[in-house]
This record gives sequence, C-alpha cells and structure tokens, in this order.
Amino acid sequence: MLAAMSMLASRWDAIVTFFRGLTLDDIQHFLDRYSALGPLPGIILPLLEAFLPFLPLVVFVVANANAYGLWLGFLLSWIGAFIGAALVFMLARRFGSRWSDRIRKRMPKMDRFFDWIERKGFTPIFVLSCFPFAPSALVNIASGMSKIPLHTFLIAIVLGKAVMIFTLSFLGHDLRALVEHPWRLIVAGVVLVALWFAGKKLESRYL
Repeated sequence: MLAAMSMLASRWDAIVTFFRGLTLDDIQHFLDRYSALGPLPGIILPLLEAFLPFLPLVVFVVANANAYGLWLGFLLSWIGAFIGAALVFMLARRFGSRWSDRIRKRMPKMDRFFDWIERKGFTPIFVLSCFPFAPSALVNIASGMSKIPLHTFLIAIVLGKAVMIFTLSFLGHDLRALVEHPWRLIVAGVVLVALWFAGKKLESRYL
C-alpha cells in the first residue's frame, strides 16, 4: 500500500514538474503539430464531448481556435459539437422513448424539465446550448425523449452552439496575448465565471 502511494506521489510530482516547465513556445509547437493532422481532430474532440460530458469542451474549443485560427477553429468546433448533439438526440429518440415514463416516475424533478422542453421547445434548448457549463448531454437526451420535432432541436442547437463556441474561441484564440496582457486573461476569466454561474442558475431552476 505504501509502495503504491509512493509511486503515485512520484508520478504526480513528475506531472507537476512537466507542466511547470512548459513554455508558450512548447504549447504552440504542440498546437502546430495538432493542426498538421488536418481538420478531423478539431471535429472529433468536440463531438466526443457530447457522448462523454466529463471531457473538457472549453479546452477543446480553445485548442482548436489556437491551432487552426479563430474562424476555422470555431467552425471545426461548431461542426463537431453539432454532430455530437444531433447523434445523441437521435439515439435517445430511437432507444429512449420507452424509458421516458419510467424516468419521470423515478426522478420527479426531471418531469419539470421534460415539461419545460416540450412546452417551450426551441427556447430552453437554445438558451442552455449558449452556456458551456450547462448540462448539454442531459439537454440532448431529454430533447430526444420528448416530443419536440427534430428540426426544432437542430435549429436551436445550431444557433446555441454557435453563440457558445464563438464566445470561447474569441476569448481564448490568442494564448500569447492572454499571457502578455493579463487584463485579457482577467476579462476571459470573469466571462467564464459569469457563464458558469448563469448555467448553474438555469440548471438549479429547471432540473
């Protein structure tokens, strides 16, 4: 047990030392190699986040904006996030409808969320999609299990993800400027914290 803990501690120290030694040039070199792989990684990573919501979407979007440039990075992240959300929606619609009533009975708070989605349709999906820290996987699944039309969901996701991803891309597309001009980093941090609080407020109100 002690040997295992000692090994974990040494590995953790090695990781900390590695990240402390990173420079902006090292990060830029990594991003250049990342972009050299073509546009596919820029699409796949945001797409995977739709299925694995513990993955850091903010990191993927900022990495794309720095690796591919603001506009191309935004476009690739947008495409990936949209495709991922659409796939989760269609899977939930195909396989989840039979579980809708059971989920409503076992999780009474979810009933309110389902009702909100079905009554308002476009608005809640669009609003929640604008916030990077909102429970997007839950929104996609609940939408698929609800009765809202596919085209309503897709339009709301396209627009909401565009707002969210462009905001993140714009805030983080120049890492060197963020480091050299700390006020930009402070502004970006304030905006992200505000988005986090707004997303959590919506989540606590309707979930």
